[in-house]
Amino acid sequence: MTDDPLDRLRALCLALPEVTEKVSHGEPTWFVRRTFVSYSLYHHDDRVAFWCAAPPGVQEELVAGDPERFFRPPYVGGRGWLGVYLDVEGVDWAEIGEIVTDAYRTVAPRKLVALLDR
Repeated sequence: MTDDPLDRLRALCLALPEVTEKVSHGEPTWFVRRTFVSYSLYHHDDRVAFWCAAPPGVQEELVAGDPERFFRPPYVGGRGWLGVYLDVEGVDWAEIGEIVTDAYRTVAPRKLVALLDR
């Protein structure tokens, strides 16, 4: 497995059912009918991160608990989306996988979410 955060994030997203990748707003973005994860390579600041859909309350909990790793992203933060920094030391890729899967569950159709639970 590569150490490039984009490659690792891409692998997590594309492993989920019926996910597609397109460039949106100049960045790699993953869709399952709608956007659920968007990469951010210095897009709005000098940090490497991704933004993702999140279940209700998760953004507030994670940002309050660890603002060095999590943030409220511009534009979509008001809708509960979560920002996750990937340029911190010791990125926990197992945790990132859980966050990406939760983002998928938040926007995917029920029939696709059911595939995850099999």
